[in-house]
Amino acid sequence: MKYIEPIARLIAELGKLPSVGEKTAARYAYALMEAPEEDVAALVDAIKNVREKVHFCKICGNFTENEVCDICATRKPTTICVVKEPKDVTALEKVKGYDGVYHVLHGVISPLDRVGPDDIRIKELLARLDGVEEVILATNPDVEGEATAMYIARLVKPLGIKVTRIARGLPEGSVIEYADEGTLSRALSSRIEL
Repeated sequence: MKYIEPIARLIAELGKLPSVGEKTAARYAYALMEAPEEDVAALVDAIKNVREKVHFCKICGNFTENEVCDICATRKPTTICVVKEPKDVTALEKVKGYDGVYHVLHGVISPLDRVGPDDIRIKELLARLDGVEEVILATNPDVEGEATAMYIARLVKPLGIKVTRIARGLPEGSVIEYADEGTLSRALSSRIEL
């Protein structure tokens, strides 16, 4: 479909967002054009505000408005949970059972994408390990996440620090017959005693 230039530009910009295809971007564009002016102004202001005020914590790399995020400022740094990106911190914090700190890598090792260990925040992690008792590797269970976890484990284990990996297996409410072999294999090997 052909759009007039201003609408086409808005659709193109909205289409740059993750998981937003052309149809969804067009729906968003039309919704914005039909929204009250104050709602559009509030959205624009919120975007500007977050871009101006939010940056990375100087310790862990999570999003913060301050120099140091609330988690790093208030929790004991004896356990560090290593994640790929800030949204992983948000997901883990929803669980409400973890009381350690985090370290955000801002990526994972991916040779196909030309991302090596020096391109993510591994050196910064190693610099934080004084007094740390455990490093939890919570990268995604895909090829890149596994490679990154193994690489970090090889660096940290010789320092005498406990290194653990988040458990993987069957999700809550799933049906065993529909699970793939890899998931079932990990579920069996990660089983716990009751």
